Amino acid sequence: MSQYVTGTLDTVKKRYPGETEFHQAVSEVLESLIPVFEKNREFEEAGILERIVEPERQIIFRIPWVDDKGKVQVNRGIRVQYNSALGPYKGGIRFHPSVNTSIIKFLGFEQIFKNSLTGLAMGGGKGGADFDPKGKSDNEVMRFCQSFMTELYRHIDADTDVPAGDIGVGGREIGFLFGQYKRIKNIFHGVFTGKGLLYGGSLARTEATGYGNVYFCNEMLKDRNTGFDSKKVVISGSGNVAIYAAQKAQSLGAKVIAMSDSGGYVFDGDGIKLDLIKRLKEIERKRISEYTAEVKSAKYNEGCSGIWTIPCEVAMPCATQNELDAESARILVKNGCIAVSEGANMPSTPEAVKVFQEAKIAYGPGKAANAGGVATSGLEMSQNSQRLSWTFDEVDAKLRQIMINIHAAAKNAAAEYNTPGNLVNGANIAGFVKVAKAMIAQGV
Repeated sequence: MSQYVTGTLDTVKKRYPGETEFHQAVSEVLESLIPVFEKNREFEEAGILERIVEPERQIIFRIPWVDDKGKVQVNRGIRVQYNSALGPYKGGIRFHPSVNTSIIKFLGFEQIFKNSLTGLAMGGGKGGADFDPKGKSDNEVMRFCQSFMTELYRHIDADTDVPAGDIGVGGREIGFLFGQYKRIKNIFHGVFTGKGLLYGGSLARTEATGYGNVYFCNEMLKDRNTGFDSKKVVISGSGNVAIYAAQKAQSLGAKVIAMSDSGGYVFDGDGIKLDLIKRLKEIERKRISEYTAEVKSAKYNEGCSGIWTIPCEVAMPCATQNELDAESARILVKNGCIAVSEGANMPSTPEAVKVFQEAKIAYGPGKAANAGGVATSGLEMSQNSQRLSWTFDEVDAKLRQIMINIHAAAKNAAAEYNTPGNLVNGANIAGFVKVAKAMIAQGV
């Protein structure tokens, strides 16, 4: 391994001990960049690695709020503004009990390269809080969001940092967050993406990450002279990304046979009834186990990892980080899986990725395969700036082309740096080189 890369990794681990998710993300990216530094010595001379692994700014703050019983609760909020070489910081906000500095930094670091791959003018950032919206009333969620934004508003702007949703932050939460921002700042502009259609949101934004994942996967399948038609597909998760990945895959002729939530997974050999999943998860906010109460032939199993034991041709991990380990990867390969396309951020462990690559199946890393969400957020930013409103088909067509371009960029970069077919290397390299050149152009 390059001494420059090794030295940077060692510095990161010493400077931020215990931040395992962050270390994992940095290691995965930097190791794939070794041939880039051998070919482009100016990047090392400019200290690009030392600069790019360090966030430009980190904001950590307390969030006091009052629950429905009148008791004061306190959570921690984080916003990491990672890199602005290509444009304003752009990245979601996550509300989940697991949120900590390591996870937000890993997500923000990944976001730099994902946003670069879209070809749009967006830097990388991420944020969140260790707040769990599950089981909270609408009023409790509103009070929390208002307290969160009462601190964050001073650090974001349409031309500085544009947050969006993520796990635990959907349309309801974005509405409360945007409303508080507007109330405090007395300004109505595109400081958030994923907004409701009534107040500046973009058609197709809800569907974008899931649709984009399928568009990317379809390009991988095309390289193998096939497509989604008649393929059996397993999708982990049952949130926004998973639901719309399932919808688009079904529209291309696939049969989605399993989906999951944090409690377990449901298998329906006749094909998942997506209207039922959408009602249970988006409207009634129930557990996926309720699916079997209405579809008697379906089977529910406790625990999430078992979903990867179901034989399929295409697997789409769309739940959370490190959900798919090496053992699950080996089972997928043994059962005939030919493509894995990540809808979540870093859902496959490094050991699982190695299994996929050694088996030479098509593997689409999250920073490329799930970039459709932030790509459409970028399109929403453009619409807000120009006071335009594009049709669903217009946005969807732009999204599809962006995903085709991302696949081509990753594929071409992998070939250029002597790892043909390795889309992990290709995505990292294509995303990194663009950011590095912009950083050099802007000086130290």
